[in-house]
This record gives sequence, structure tokens and C-alpha cells, in this order.
Amino acid sequence: MELTSQAKLAIERGSIKIRVKRSGMYQMLTFTIKKVTKGNVSFVELFTDRVLDTSELLRVSNEVGLPLEAQNGNAFPKGTSAQDFIALCDMLSTP
Repeated sequence: MELTSQAKLAIERGSIKIRVKRSGMYQMLTFTIKKVTKGNVSFVELFTDRVLDTSELLRVSNEVGLPLEAQNGNAFPKGTSAQDFIALCDMLSTP
């Protein structure tokens, strides 16, 4: 799986700022890289503690190319699952 430039930047820096639409207004939100363990699978995702519309979660996830978690839900890029992001855990500089 090929990573987008935004995904590579987020993994290298540990966070990334993305323009999102919340409550009819555009805002710059900081998403941090987080290692998530579900069952016996660990994978990487972008995380924000803000509430985002489901359509906006999906748009940002597809644009960046990484899974996304917000306060109200999760989203994966189209055609992917947690299995596709397992190898990225090795790229993280933090445990």
C-alpha cells in the first residue's frame, strides 16, 4: 500500500493539521498519530478529541490515506481495513 505525502508527514511528525468543516465552518484541527490495539491487531490512526460529521470523517480519511478516530466514531480510507495499517506501527518513533 502506497502512503500519501500527508500520511508520511503525519507519521514523521506525530501530528498533522487538517482543514475540516465543523458546524458549517471551516477549522484547522490537529490530528495526532496514535497506535491502537483491537484484539490481537495493532495499527496506526489519526486521532482528534473533537466531534466531526461522519461524511467529514470519511472525506479526511480518504484524503490523508490513514484511519481516523474522532470523539463520535472511526473511519477508514475506502477499500481498507485495520490489517492494511499494521506495518506502519514499525515506522512510529514513539512506542
